[in-house]
Amino acid sequence: MADAAPDLALPTAAFLGVSRSLSGRAWRQRPAEVSVVRAHMQTLGLEEPMARALAARGVEAEAGADFLTPTLRALFPDPSSFMDMDLAAGAVVDALQSGASIHVFADYDVDGASSAALLVRWFRTFETDLPIYVPDRLTEGYGPSARAFDTLKARGADLVITVDCGAAANEAVAHAAAIGLKVVVIDHHMMREEPPACLAVVNPNRPGCNSGQGNLAAAGVVFVLLAALNREARKRGLFEGRTEPDIRQWLDLAAMGAICDVTGLTGFNRALTSLGLGVMSHWRNPGLRALMAAAGAETGPAKSNHAGFILGPRINAGGRIGKSDLGARLLSTDDPDEARMLAQELDALNLARREVEAEVTEQAVRRVEATGAHADDSAMVVVAGEDWHPGVVGIVAGRLRERWRKPVVVIGVDAVNGVGKGSGRSQPGMNLGRAVQAAWQEGVLIAGGGHAMAAGLTVAADRIDELRAFLNDRLSGERAEAVAQDWVEVDVLIDPRAATRDLFESFERLAPFGPANPEPLFALEGVQAREPVAMNGGHVRCRLVGPDGASVRAVAWRCGDLPTGKALLAGQGGLNLVGRLKADDWNGRRGVQFEIEDVADPRMV
Repeated sequence: MADAAPDLALPTAAFLGVSRSLSGRAWRQRPAEVSVVRAHMQTLGLEEPMARALAARGVEAEAGADFLTPTLRALFPDPSSFMDMDLAAGAVVDALQSGASIHVFADYDVDGASSAALLVRWFRTFETDLPIYVPDRLTEGYGPSARAFDTLKARGADLVITVDCGAAANEAVAHAAAIGLKVVVIDHHMMREEPPACLAVVNPNRPGCNSGQGNLAAAGVVFVLLAALNREARKRGLFEGRTEPDIRQWLDLAAMGAICDVTGLTGFNRALTSLGLGVMSHWRNPGLRALMAAAGAETGPAKSNHAGFILGPRINAGGRIGKSDLGARLLSTDDPDEARMLAQELDALNLARREVEAEVTEQAVRRVEATGAHADDSAMVVVAGEDWHPGVVGIVAGRLRERWRKPVVVIGVDAVNGVGKGSGRSQPGMNLGRAVQAAWQEGVLIAGGGHAMAAGLTVAADRIDELRAFLNDRLSGERAEAVAQDWVEVDVLIDPRAATRDLFESFERLAPFGPANPEPLFALEGVQAREPVAMNGGHVRCRLVGPDGASVRAVAWRCGDLPTGKALLAGQGGLNLVGRLKADDWNGRRGVQFEIEDVADPRMV
C-alpha cells in the first residue's frame, strides 16, 4: 500500500481494526481515488458516501452519469466489432431468405434458455418457427455432440445456431460439416486458439476479438446479434411492408442471462441489465409472469434478486434434474396456458432440486471435514461421491466455496460406468477454468473447460486423486495472491439508527449489482445480537442493537454451524458486523433488513 498513488484513498490499517474476522478475513474500506470522489460530488451532486462508493467501483469522473443512468445509445457497441458477427448475420439471413430449416442449439441453463428465446422471438416476427434443441445433462452432457448433430440432421435441419455453447466443440462441429450441416456458434466461454470450423464463431472471449465486451453473457452476445440481423435484413429490404422488430422489448431476456450467469455488470452489459430490469418490471413475458405466480412472488418493480433468486433457480431446475428444454420453452412461449403449465412444472422441480442439493451438500461437508482436505495449506478442494446428482454439483461447489473461501470442485460419480461429472466454483484471483483446461490438455480429464470463476469436467473415477493433486499444484501459486485479495471491503460505517429505507434507496442508484459492481457493504460497530433464532437451513435471525438502543432486523444465511452463526446465536455483545441493506416490505412496513456478510469479535482480532 505504501506504493499507492498519493491521490488513492487506501486504508492504512484494517477497518475497525479487524485483521481476522470470525470467517478468517480482514476488513478494509473500499479504496477510492480522492479526486474522483470530489468530481462525482461536484458534477453529479452526490453526498460523499455515495460519491465514494461510485469511485470505489472504478467509475471515472467522466463516466459517472452513464453509470448511474446507462443508455443503449451511449454504450451499445458496433456489432461489427465482434469477430465474425457480420458473417454470422449474413449466414442467418441467407438461410432465412432461402427458406432453409434453421434450428437453435442451446445450453440448459438460464443464459442458454434466454439466448434461445431471443432468437425464437426475432424469427417469430418473420412468421418463422425456430425449433429448440437442448441436450440432456445426464445422457448427453454439455454442448454440441456428434450424436446431437445427427439428430438435428435427421429432423431436417440445414443450419444450426448454437447459443451459450459450441466455442470449444471443435470435434462435434467438424462432424456437423461432414454430414452437411451448417453451424453458426454464438458463445461467451473461454475457447481454444483454433476455433471450430464453421460458418462463424461469435464470441467476445475468442482470441483476436477486439470488441472489448468479454463480460457479456451469451444472451448479451445474442442481443447484439439481433441488432446485426436487423441491420442485415434492413439492408436487403426484408422490412418492406413489415414492421422491423424493436429488440428493446426483449431486454428482459438479456438481463436474465447477464444476472444468472454472474457476469460483470459494467459498461454495455450494465446498460443491458439495468434497462432489461426496467422492461421486466412490466412482466409482459408470459413465462416470467407465470413463473413469478408459481413461486408466489409479487410482480412489482424487477430487481436483480428476482432474476437471481426467484426466476433463475426455477428455470435452471429443468436442466438440472428435469427436462432440459423447459426453461427455453417457458421464455419463448406467448401462450399463457402453456406458460402456466411449464412454470408449475419448473417450480415443482426446483423444490425437488433443493432437497437433493441439501443432501449432497451435507454429505460433501462431512467428507471434506473428516479428511481435512479444506485445511489452510490446500489451494483448493476436490470432493467426490457416488451417484451425486450432476445437476446440483455446481450449486454445491458454490456453497462450499463460500464456506471455505477457496476453489471447490464437486464430482458426482456414476457407479455403473466409473465416470465422474464435476463442476467447480472459484475464488477471485484463482483461474479455475484455466487450471481445468490444463488438466484436460495433460490427459487427466476426459473433458473439461470453463472460465476463471467456474468450470465443468468429466473424469474417470480412478483418476480423481490425480486430478486433486494436479489442480492443487496448478493453483498453489495463485493461492497467496487470492488470500491477499480476499478482503471484506466496506463502503460505509453506520449505526443501527441510520439503517433506514432512505439510505437503502440512495445506494440503490448503483444497482444492478454483480461482479465488478458489488453490492454496497455497511459496517456496524459494537452491536449485540438480541433475540437470535436458529432457522431451518442453518440460517440465523436476530435484532442488532447498538449502544444507544436503536436496532435493525437482521439475518445471516447458512452459518448456524460456523463461528459467525454461533456468535450470533450466543447473543454476544460488542460485535462488529458487515452486511447489506435489503428492502423489508413485510406487511407493508417499508423498512430494511441487515443481511449479515461477516462478524468480528474485537476481543479476538
